Amino acid sequence: MASPGLSYDQAPPLGTPLRLFLAAPVFLILAAMLAMVSVDDWLAGRWTPQALALTHLLTLGYLGMVMTGAVLQILPVVVGSPVPAARLIGWLALGGLGSGALLLSLGFLGSNPVLLGLAALALTVGLVPFLLGTLASLARARALPHVAWPMRQAWMALVVTFILGLALAANRAGLWHLSDPMELTDLHAAWGLGGWILILVIGVAYQVVPMLQLTPPYPRGLIASLTWAMPVALLLLGLAWFVPRGARPGMEVSGLLIGMASALAFALATLGLQHQRRRKLADVTLDFWRLGMSSLIAAALLVPLLVLETHAGRDRLQLLLGLLFLLGFAASAVNGMLYKIVPFLGWFHLQSQTRAGAGKIPNMRQFVADAKARWHFRLHLAAVLLLLPTPWLHAPLALPGLGLLAASAMLLGRNLHQARAIFLAHTGRL
Repeated sequence: MASPGLSYDQAPPLGTPLRLFLAAPVFLILAAMLAMVSVDDWLAGRWTPQALALTHLLTLGYLGMVMTGAVLQILPVVVGSPVPAARLIGWLALGGLGSGALLLSLGFLGSNPVLLGLAALALTVGLVPFLLGTLASLARARALPHVAWPMRQAWMALVVTFILGLALAANRAGLWHLSDPMELTDLHAAWGLGGWILILVIGVAYQVVPMLQLTPPYPRGLIASLTWAMPVALLLLGLAWFVPRGARPGMEVSGLLIGMASALAFALATLGLQHQRRRKLADVTLDFWRLGMSSLIAAALLVPLLVLETHAGRDRLQLLLGLLFLLGFAASAVNGMLYKIVPFLGWFHLQSQTRAGAGKIPNMRQFVADAKARWHFRLHLAAVLLLLPTPWLHAPLALPGLGLLAASAMLLGRNLHQARAIFLAHTGRL
């Protein structure tokens, strides 16, 4: 699994990303439980307090934990540029994102300006050191520009998302007034989902899909253009906010269509490369990614319908888009990579710490049994398939899918904790 040109000796201690990875399933469980007890409310529309709370438990708590941990690991190893004070930044991200996601969700549910203000403070403590540390790393990065540039673009998208989020939180807390907070919320969501999450996944995929899934590399033309198209799409959406209302629809539609085409190109290229992989053995990571890419294709194809649909149908389509993107695409890709990254990091750090020969430490497959990862995939797949039609069904029919989602998150947490226990049992140091 090792690849030439990667700087494993510069990797942070295993505990830095692993703590964030271990915390992530807790927020997915909380989101599933909240969705179960408030199913009538969040299905009523994406603007309800329950829908906003669920969205941020997923994006800040679950996906945010994994993605910040992955970035702290990838920057020193893949682009050869360590993040300064990575251990401290990891602890601050863990505490800031965790408490911020919880406080923000409670603030939405209770329409409590104090909790919203505390959430903004916690998220600032968690994200600002992370942004500064990764900025220093990215500024020094010279190796693998096809990975470094998408990560720079994802970094900028996270900055924009964070600033817009603070502005929206201040508006809800009554600290200032926005004339049209819904439009700014759409922009906040676009930069967070299409910028931070999608661009980061694309940039990471350029390196890890060929390396871990044994596929051919992505085409050079696609690498050169794809993540530059996404910032153009997001800039068009952002600039539309500052032009006269009559000129907005054209810019917004152009931005949405460019973003849709970029997502489709990435997903189709990834599926094509996976079809050409050199080793045809069953791989649960591949299954998670195939589900993720299929969901991303479906989400992208919804964009024209959202542009054309009337207001009554838009609410349901927007909920479907959120389910496809967050659970079908992002969660699937994240889950799949965790089952490659965590066993490899456990094996690598054990080997470097103990200098043990072959057979004296667990191999990668022993950190997480394939059968247990496979059960997680089955539960996750069933949950996604059951939840996708829920915007058009009676609310109680969402409960089985939500129960399976909670069960899948519990199994993910158990599998990751088992990998940690195996690492510690062989005298590994976090």
